[in-house]
Amino acid sequence: MLPHLASRLFGTPLLVQRAKLDLILAVLSERLHLAAPDVELAPPLPRAPNPAASASSSIAVLPIHGTLVKRTLGLEAASGLTSYAEIGARLEAALADPTVAGIVLDIDSPGGETGGCFELARRVREAAAVKPVWAVANDAAFSAAYAIGCAADRLFVTETGGVGSIGVIALHVDQSVKDARDGLRYTAITAGERKNDYSPHEPLHDAARAALQAEVDRLHALFVAHVAAMRGLDEDAVRATEAALFFGPQAARAGLADGVATLAAVLAEFDRHLSAARRPSSPPRQAPTGKATVFRGTPTMTDTPSETLGVDEAATLVAEARREVAQSAQAIAQLCLIAGCPERAAEFIAAGRTEAEVRRALIEARATHSMESAVRSTHAPQDWAAPGADPAASPVVAAVKKLVRREPLAAE
Repeated sequence: MLPHLASRLFGTPLLVQRAKLDLILAVLSERLHLAAPDVELAPPLPRAPNPAASASSSIAVLPIHGTLVKRTLGLEAASGLTSYAEIGARLEAALADPTVAGIVLDIDSPGGETGGCFELARRVREAAAVKPVWAVANDAAFSAAYAIGCAADRLFVTETGGVGSIGVIALHVDQSVKDARDGLRYTAITAGERKNDYSPHEPLHDAARAALQAEVDRLHALFVAHVAAMRGLDEDAVRATEAALFFGPQAARAGLADGVATLAAVLAEFDRHLSAARRPSSPPRQAPTGKATVFRGTPTMTDTPSETLGVDEAATLVAEARREVAQSAQAIAQLCLIAGCPERAAEFIAAGRTEAEVRRALIEARATHSMESAVRSTHAPQDWAAPGADPAASPVVAAVKKLVRREPLAAE
């Protein structure tokens, strides 16, 4: 297991805060037989339990805690690791749950590996098109964790919390001097000039250094573009942060967060937001503005459906509406599954398409596919199948089009 851990730390780009990287190295240095960084280790503090979701159980809180990796391989309990796959699975479960109206990402992470980070971040933005997604840096959303958090509709930071570290880092350890002192000399027999790049048993060659720097620069450009697109910022402004850390109101002023708030305050505000969105007269959801907003205390619920309806009647209407939405989504998913394109279900649901509209779209798509197959495979008379002729002139094509439009075919 130790060689595997070393391969995930050295000679590969990482999206992790530098202080956390030093801490990881300090923990593993003795077991990896490396010189430990000068870092004072303290026992881990117990994590407080998540607060109740909100006054409404319709909000799903997804914890994103600890160092982020593509796969934990069973180490999460002992090492404080969380995998992108685990977060993605929780996100998909919240999207599929008809009782969940909104999702909050509770983030406390220094970042981690590059592999899987941007794929999950893009999935968060796609999910926000189906159900509202808010995020809270509680207390840290650095590097890879910020890449995920900034993809939410809105991102808040606690008063002492931080965001940023929009950069990439890669380390190479050269233990050749230690090898010589220990009387060891490693000789690599390779095929391919670059096969032994980043070996810890010899100094880093110029070609290997240039290759690793190029990959670090490529990932940094990808990170900068991602943050700029998610937060509506100029890429030069994002790059000008120079991977610095931004805390509390400073993060909001830089446009990296929408405001300063505790997790409990965000949950209460989100609940009010969702309640307002369920009313037909409510205004559309606003995009992130980058302006600072400070919640001083717990927001209260206002303008609930019980203002114009009885409590029981309002609850019944809400329950019926949720059932209808869930049934419609399930029917659309089944139609897409039967049609062989399950990936289009989320697209139709996000667009607010009805079951009848989805059925019609799938039928037309199947008819078009059948029409194209007929044109390719049917042996037709020379007058319409000649080279350069228009396939639309085919009687097969014309018949299929009439069937799609439900027009009567001419009697033979």
